[in-house]
Amino acid sequence: MARGDRRRRERLRWSKLYSFNCFRPGAQLDAEAPQSLGGPGFSRIVHCNQSQIHRKKPLNYPTNYISTTKYNIITFLPKALFEQFRRVANIYFLLAAILSLTPVTPFTPLSMIAPLVFVVGMSMLKEALEDWRRFIQDMKVNRRKVNVHSEAGQFCYKHWLKIRVGDVVKVEKDQFFPADLLLLSSSYDDGICYVETMNLDGETNLKVKRSLEVTLPLDEDEAFKDFTATIRCEDPNPNLYTFVGNLEYDRQVFALDPNQILLRDSKLRNTSYVYGVVIFTGHHSKVMQNATESPSKRSNIEKKMDRVIYFLFSILVLISLISSIGFGVKTKYGMPHWWYLQPEDDPTNLYDPKKPVVSGIFHLVTALILYGYLIPISLYVSIEVVKVLQAMFINNDLHMYDEDTGNPAQARTSNLNEELGQVDTILSDKTGTLTCNQMDFLKCSIAGVSYGLVSSEVEMAAAKQMASEASGDPDRSSTGQWETSGHRPSEIELECGISSTFEKARKPTIKGFSFEDDRLMKGNWMKEPNASTILLFFRILGLCHTAIPELNEKTGDFSYEAESPDEAAFLVAAREFGFEFCKRTQSSVFIRERYSSSEDPVEREFKILNLLEFSSKRKRMSVVVRDESGQLLLLCKGADSIIFERLSKNGKMFESDTTKHLNEYGEAGLRTLALAYRVLQESEYAAWNAEFVKAKTTIGGDREGQLEHVSDLIEKELILVGATAVEDKLQKGVPQCIDKLAQAGLKIWVLTGDKIETAINIGFACSLLRQGMRQIRLSTVDLIAQDVKKAAKENLLMQITNASQMVKLEKDPDAAFALIIDGKTLTYALEDDMKNLFLNLAVDCASVICCRVSPKQKALVTRLVKEGTGKTTLAIGDGANDVGMIQEADIGVGISGVEGMQAVMASDFSISQFRFLERLLLVHGHWCYKRIAQMICYFFYKNIAFGLTIFYFEAFTGFSGQSVYDDWYMLLFNVILTSLPVISLGVFEQDVSSEVCLQFPALYQQGPRNLFFDWYRIFGWMGNGLYSSLVIYFLNISIFYDHAFRAGGQTADMAAVGTTMFTCIIWAVNVQIALTMSHFTWIQHLFVWGSIMTWYLFLLAYGMSSPLISKNAYQILLEALGPAPIYWASTLIVTAACNIPYLAHISYQRACNPLDHHVIQEIKYYKKDVEDQHMWKREKTKARQETKIGFTARVDAKIKQLRGKLHRKIPSLNNPTVT
Repeated sequence: MARGDRRRRERLRWSKLYSFNCFRPGAQLDAEAPQSLGGPGFSRIVHCNQSQIHRKKPLNYPTNYISTTKYNIITFLPKALFEQFRRVANIYFLLAAILSLTPVTPFTPLSMIAPLVFVVGMSMLKEALEDWRRFIQDMKVNRRKVNVHSEAGQFCYKHWLKIRVGDVVKVEKDQFFPADLLLLSSSYDDGICYVETMNLDGETNLKVKRSLEVTLPLDEDEAFKDFTATIRCEDPNPNLYTFVGNLEYDRQVFALDPNQILLRDSKLRNTSYVYGVVIFTGHHSKVMQNATESPSKRSNIEKKMDRVIYFLFSILVLISLISSIGFGVKTKYGMPHWWYLQPEDDPTNLYDPKKPVVSGIFHLVTALILYGYLIPISLYVSIEVVKVLQAMFINNDLHMYDEDTGNPAQARTSNLNEELGQVDTILSDKTGTLTCNQMDFLKCSIAGVSYGLVSSEVEMAAAKQMASEASGDPDRSSTGQWETSGHRPSEIELECGISSTFEKARKPTIKGFSFEDDRLMKGNWMKEPNASTILLFFRILGLCHTAIPELNEKTGDFSYEAESPDEAAFLVAAREFGFEFCKRTQSSVFIRERYSSSEDPVEREFKILNLLEFSSKRKRMSVVVRDESGQLLLLCKGADSIIFERLSKNGKMFESDTTKHLNEYGEAGLRTLALAYRVLQESEYAAWNAEFVKAKTTIGGDREGQLEHVSDLIEKELILVGATAVEDKLQKGVPQCIDKLAQAGLKIWVLTGDKIETAINIGFACSLLRQGMRQIRLSTVDLIAQDVKKAAKENLLMQITNASQMVKLEKDPDAAFALIIDGKTLTYALEDDMKNLFLNLAVDCASVICCRVSPKQKALVTRLVKEGTGKTTLAIGDGANDVGMIQEADIGVGISGVEGMQAVMASDFSISQFRFLERLLLVHGHWCYKRIAQMICYFFYKNIAFGLTIFYFEAFTGFSGQSVYDDWYMLLFNVILTSLPVISLGVFEQDVSSEVCLQFPALYQQGPRNLFFDWYRIFGWMGNGLYSSLVIYFLNISIFYDHAFRAGGQTADMAAVGTTMFTCIIWAVNVQIALTMSHFTWIQHLFVWGSIMTWYLFLLAYGMSSPLISKNAYQILLEALGPAPIYWASTLIVTAACNIPYLAHISYQRACNPLDHHVIQEIKYYKKDVEDQHMWKREKTKARQETKIGFTARVDAKIKQLRGKLHRKIPSLNNPTVT
């Protein structure tokens, strides 16, 4: 295909249109002033199109393979073993297993080593499986394909992992860049390309990149046949916004800057293809340099469990010392008199009365092993099993399955399940996490008249809430009913009264356009009094932009490739109003104008003479156009504060009305821009244009300042036309989710790479900010001082001090503060001498928004919050720029959206939309925390109850080291007879249902407050275990000590007493767990009562086995215990005595000092939620944490505003009525 045909669309030399971004210095400048490179930090040499050179020393650059796994084949064994033996209990059992090889052990070595190998092996297997899943996701990225130059001008597809430094690659539209590239040429004639960096810095605006002029001829595959060049540049570093290097090509040296660099994981947009040469690969790329090594995370409960085990180990050592001292005393003073225990004359004898100290020391080792049941070895493996099963429930939760993408929720690691229930602060990315990058044109103000009857999400929620209060229907007010379904209340309903009907017939929605008002549609605007102003408004929408139209040949409709979602929404709105942007050439824009539905459209050409593009500093955009009549117009759109200060005296006719409308739109959570124009005279324009061209071609650091100055000369004396209001489309359910999380008491910070205005608008849209909330903006001002850094820090310190004092002195309890800070200021705020002051201020604010932050800064802020508050943090994001904070936070959640998978691969949990975070935390987090906490406490209880009886009996028998239980009983206690009930507790227990968890968000605070695993509750369960051990041992001893056991009058032997005590333990601990459970399924019944039945079946089978196996337990159930009524009576009495105190305690607590879930359980049990709706609604209202952010706080403010309007309109109105 001829080059001209192939690139017909791209024959726009954009560098002539853009004034700020795309200035290209000439080759002479580049040749005259190359930078001197080669020193420290600038040693990288890239030989273009000669990748084989980089595979050898001294260069030996890495491949493009990336890995986010914790382990590899070599490191798995040592690192996984280290992870396992970070657990103190495993260290103890390792020592016990080693000691079991000595002669002093009371058990066989196999019985000690086998459980340890099983527990550690199971945990390592789980780690390996989870890391394997990470490896699979890494390979999905590594095996993406891209076109790579092979030889003789031929390109072929290769996997990303096979790309090497120096390779020339061809990236096509909507593909991600596989590595960091130097842009050589593009499908546009002058080497311009559009790049979406949302995955890197969170910005949705497209960035314009440009190649060097010298490489523009390299625009076809064949051109690379003999291409060679050398790049000398900076070494790999994490800075996304800088690049220093030189290109040596065609015997000349050209300076390189960030405008020629295409970073890995950004995406090519609005450009058919680009050619580039690979500079950095794999972990050398800038995005991977921002990533940190996959950390090994442990939950707070697991860390605290280690401290509990330290305590139990201290108890173990204490009673072992008591036992060894007692044994030493008995050996010295008692053994000489016991003729039946005289030691043999053996020098290796361990129990020599002549050496009682040595005997006591040897007995200490025996006791340490014997009392090992105080420390439950099966606890860890049981927790591992429970966490894996909990993760399966999370993975298979249909309420967190996204039908649009087919992605379920995924627990990528199950180690942190319970941590989900203890989160205090959420740190969230913005773009792609909170928003779906779509704007909807909703309302507009033209010539002082507001148009648009469709309500925003905030207005709709307020109307529904008021209607539900008026109708007395509590279900209507549930936040769960706030989901939008394409039907919205009209503004008329909101202004004139409260309607109980919100749904009305609507035409099919158009993406980017939710406007409804017949006064402007179908040419009806021509009947309006200010039709000429409306015409100008529509033309500004259609002309003031940098978009490119794309014709869909099937439908005949145009779609638009715009730099920002706002521009696309404006163009869609202009098209729907009858002003369709249809064509762009190098110097003109063509609009098809249709004035009524019955007329054919008229295509009009507007000459684009100059374009002054938008920047965060300018906050406005302008174009100078010449219409078909030859008139010169400056069309401008921008922030209202910027436009209003540039209005002429005659241009303020609609200012007051427009300001009123802008405030209303802002209260409704909409993003606004003001539109204005001025008519230019030919002489005025000619003089200005000469100055503009001069500033545009200036070489030097002052170029941008000169351009800004010249732009100000013409962007003045404007005439106000009107304003636009677009709704920043959040992901489905985001406001409701944030509201519910706020009601649950969680703090939410937004960390974004986007500009401050965008972040603030999103804050308003998702109700993190609202009207009336005081904004504290920390910023650095341009200071003239010898030590700029010191002066900037002093200025920031003063800002933080003043803000902190203002917050503390605030007396209004309803006052709310929002802290907003940019990345440059954050650099100073995160320094050691200031970070704590910054954190204290941030914690006192209701909302915190950090803008223009780099990936490293996101991670540093997360670390500051985590370490500074000492509370659990959760970071959530969807892009590669979020990896650092996801890995730094206690819990990292990745959004598996349409962009790259880096965030998911680095995360602990992945969900497909932000709204699923509500269920992940409030339901699964709440359940998992309580399950794990109760499970661990119960484990300590049952092992103390069991282990101490061994100590009591050993003391009773002269500290002899004799166990009252058969070895098989002890082996089966943790493995079979009590393991399944506790696993069922950890997997299936529910204090309340999932629906109730969402209806009563304050229940979540039980986790952050750690109500179920604080020291009071831990020691309470330990005390319960101590009490049960005393009852089980001494009650049984008192019953069996001198009472007849058999019909012949014989008393019980040790085997009968031990078996009876063990039966009592099995009954007591299983009844105890049954009393602990709030939610029963057939599985719990099977495991609890089945465990008791299993004990009897085992005892029967064991007694029937050969006496060589069963020894003293031969036929013990059938012939000894079964026929003895005292055996069954003691089992009943001891079990009741063990559990009555716990039953009394929970009865008293529920009656006199109930917890939140106790109240809810009682309401649900007596069905009061159905019979007494008002009480149920009152309890739900009480079950919210007081919050100053979210829809609830914002809707309350909106309700007050609407009620004020209603009372002003109808002064006699006392109570709202339903129309």
